[in-house]
Amino acid sequence: MKRGHRTGKPKAGFPRFYGRHAVIAALANPDRIVRKIWGTRETLSGLELPPVLPIVYADAADLGRMVPSDAPHQGIVAEVEPLDDVWLGDALEEGRDDNRTVLVLDQVTDPHNVGAILRSAAAFEALCIVTQDRHAPPESGVLARAASGALEIMPWVRVVNLARALDEIAEAGYWRIGLDGAAETHLAQAIGQSRVALVLGAEGDGLRHNSMAHCDILAKLPISPRMESLNVSNAAAIALYAAASR
Repeated sequence: MKRGHRTGKPKAGFPRFYGRHAVIAALANPDRIVRKIWGTRETLSGLELPPVLPIVYADAADLGRMVPSDAPHQGIVAEVEPLDDVWLGDALEEGRDDNRTVLVLDQVTDPHNVGAILRSAAAFEALCIVTQDRHAPPESGVLARAASGALEIMPWVRVVNLARALDEIAEAGYWRIGLDGAAETHLAQAIGQSRVALVLGAEGDGLRHNSMAHCDILAKLPISPRMESLNVSNAAAIALYAAASR
């Protein structure tokens, strides 16, 4: 899959990943540049690290000061470069001969949620996730930790205009289903046998009207009336399972 190149240092500095799953997955990704590793001797002694990779031995307290408060670093921290951009057209071309689901997120900004959604997308073999560039979290240690390695294997397409992206997805032959709690149709009824793109909005606000207008149908998950809604990452996991198990 083709990627666009990013140049220069990110404005917020290079991301620092922590925890074994996130760091080991980053090291295993040939598209990821790992700039530096900090870790305890016990943790690093059990890893096969590239000989050219700068390594700094540190104790647990020093590592704790490098990550968010109380974050479980598990004895290892890595400074990485963000992955290069993935283009939507290339992702859709990659999936032209299969039935994998496209997952579209409309202004979901919480890195914990996006990380968990990446993990579910990888678990249910989605084709890619699509977000707006300006209304989605950057790569970070929090997001990578929540993704538990999925950030390195799930193509993440960032677009400028989500409505245009939804049009391009439709042109590629996908049935666009917007998840909305007020819809009349249940998701199982809306899916059918076509390739699907699932479109989910942010918690609280839900899908924006313009995003709804660029969906083919709106559908809801059949949850108990005692609960108003689900966390967006839970809703994404259920919807991805429903699409994958048709």
